[in-house]
Amino acid sequence: MFFDGRARMMELLSFLGPNIVFISRKVSLEKLPPLVERKIYKTGQTRGASNSEIYQNRVGRNSTVLIPFSQWSECRHPYGKDDEYENGFIVLISPDWYFTTPNADYDLQQDGIELGVNAVLFYQRRGQWYQYGEQFQRTGYLPNGKPFCAPVQRDAPIGGTVLSRLHATTSSSGDPVYIGFNETKLRGAGIRVYEYASKDVINRVKLQLEALFWLCPGAIETCAANGGTRDGAIKRRDIKLVECEKAGLLDYRLLTSIRAINSKHETICPLCRKVINADEFLHREEQAEGRETWDLTITEVSLFHIEELRVGTLQHRPYNLGWGHHFCNVVVKDAGIDSTLEWMTMVLSNNEFIVRRKNQNKRDGEATLFD
Repeated sequence: MFFDGRARMMELLSFLGPNIVFISRKVSLEKLPPLVERKIYKTGQTRGASNSEIYQNRVGRNSTVLIPFSQWSECRHPYGKDDEYENGFIVLISPDWYFTTPNADYDLQQDGIELGVNAVLFYQRRGQWYQYGEQFQRTGYLPNGKPFCAPVQRDAPIGGTVLSRLHATTSSSGDPVYIGFNETKLRGAGIRVYEYASKDVINRVKLQLEALFWLCPGAIETCAANGGTRDGAIKRRDIKLVECEKAGLLDYRLLTSIRAINSKHETICPLCRKVINADEFLHREEQAEGRETWDLTITEVSLFHIEELRVGTLQHRPYNLGWGHHFCNVVVKDAGIDSTLEWMTMVLSNNEFIVRRKNQNKRDGEATLFD
């Protein structure tokens, strides 16, 4: 498939005029297949977190962010010095730093940080707790007179100074110490700072990701076969691609350079660069024989960050996301594409895989993992 819809889009742009950004709200459009709709929706959420962690589990990327004080200078503002996090932040202060730094409260205040207002002491190790926590828990107060207690909300003032996640150990004194944001009504303090995205960015990403779905071969047929009609799918595709173009989110040259599409304007996996067919969004991942689980919900295609998420730069943004194979995503993990390709090259070289592959005649009908 080569959807060269530029002429068609320019025709629609000319007809629809400057109000194109609002078209999808005014025109009734058929819905995407439920699995595709859900997959795009979930890109606006953070990754999962267990009850024993300090992070919220699958919430909006514009939720309250948790910023380690050691990363404060890099993460104070999300997109620039005049920008703020839409739902605030909580700074995580190391007890080691706080109790060994003269005038720690004054130093924090110079940066607009205050325990009990927008910051907590975060206990992660038992040594910290035994040295700087237990005695204040007994008295109920910190040396500065502030109550030694858990926060009561995520918005400033948070109303507490302590957050602890000390997991149980096998020793007699190894009972868990969980303080703060560990109740059903207040589970998780916030999200990882590098997962943050503003509401506007989230919506722009969703629009671009839907456009990339429409650039998958078989998108019209997949929608028509899963609760829609061919005409309805074509209508939605045309409108969404034009909306995306108008918003500056359909630069084919740039999408090609970031490995989201190929030269034929087909969506590809950013790692293996194989074309992704639309029906792959609906296929459950294959399981090894004898190790099947009946409730598997992982599909063959998943969200793929081109440049990996990392502290100091917000990578959940347009032109840094695509659709990739779940397997390829697992391989890349948090290393990034370039580092992963370097590692893969080393592995193949060490195993003389390339030479053996060239000299080996595969048996008829025998398929490899990558066929």
